[in-house]
Amino acid sequence: MAVPKPQLKAVQALAPLASRYLEVAALPWQPTPFPGIELKMLFEDKERGLMTQLVRMAPGSSITFHEHIDIEQTYVLEGSLKDEEGECTQGNFVWRPAGNRHTATAPHGALLIGIFQKPNIFFDVKDAPAGFPRTQK
Repeated sequence: MAVPKPQLKAVQALAPLASRYLEVAALPWQPTPFPGIELKMLFEDKERGLMTQLVRMAPGSSITFHEHIDIEQTYVLEGSLKDEEGECTQGNFVWRPAGNRHTATAPHGALLIGIFQKPNIFFDVKDAPAGFPRTQK
């Protein structure tokens, strides 16, 4: 199995079993198709589908209706994340089982850490953000 590596030359030069330290502030924010939502990819293993992202959501922004293919975990650093089942506020954590479907919004804005076992399926292909496949069910 290939060792997952961020696309940074300094990290790519490391030995396979070396720790990878990222200077998160130096990573660029990547736009998504969702207005007001950007992400920083902290970890990605495309072969297995694993991803850890820092996500920044402007007040009122939304991620369209999607399904979690495996467990998704979210820790809210700032603001809140709301969906049809409830609201996760600053300093709190929510995880969703495989098969969970929802629309996520940030009523007051949010800064989140999202951990994905497999990429989400977005029901509108054009909505798949950077780091996610553009697939439909």
